Amino acid sequence: KMALGLIAGMIVGFIFFNPVWRFIEHPLCSAHIRGYTGCTQLGVNQLVLNGPLDAFYLRIKVALIVGIILSSPLWLYQLWAFIAPGLYAREKRWGHIFLATAVPLFLAGNVLAYLSLGRSMHYLLGLTPTGVGNYIQVDLYLSFVMTIMLAFGIAFELPLLIIMLNMAGILTHERFRKWRRLIIFGVFLIAGMANPSPDPITMLILGGACAVLVEIAEFIVWRNDRRRAR
Repeated sequence: KMALGLIAGMIVGFIFFNPVWRFIEHPLCSAHIRGYTGCTQLGVNQLVLNGPLDAFYLRIKVALIVGIILSSPLWLYQLWAFIAPGLYAREKRWGHIFLATAVPLFLAGNVLAYLSLGRSMHYLLGLTPTGVGNYIQVDLYLSFVMTIMLAFGIAFELPLLIIMLNMAGILTHERFRKWRRLIIFGVFLIAGMANPSPDPITMLILGGACAVLVEIAEFIVWRNDRRRAR
């Protein structure tokens, strides 16, 4: 069932390849820098392919990405349906909460990553010296975009991890309060390591967003501990 869902999603990705690819390359096209006009550099296409089969492989990769995203409700449900029979009622309730929260947080991280890509490309391409051509391989650009979106999506799961540790009785608010400064510092440190782009703007956006989510998680942990105390 998961494979059939993935294949169906890939077919959609093949059909709508052109609008999907325009969506993927938009952050690069929106980086207007000296010597760059949209997706071209001095009148020459900036994104390049190196072989006769690269265009076909590109369509396969884009279709696979679309297929994974579109079929995610199906394969997430199938994974849950496989695990659920072996869980207790309380564990199932935690699992429902985890799934209902993890997916929106991951998607929110992807949205923020896409919105920050334009600034990232503007900064990185702006470092190109005058008279030097910076022609980017399509495969490398696609990998760069997907890596940043994956890093943001995973980083946004950190507050959920904190809350789940509190629900399991491992992390209390008192302990969180003592480690608060260290946790915030660790959030920015993880953001710097998880971010594949070396520009400080993207790192600050990721670190700042995660810090806000950690503050929200701290409030939830505090409320949960007060409820337990009562």
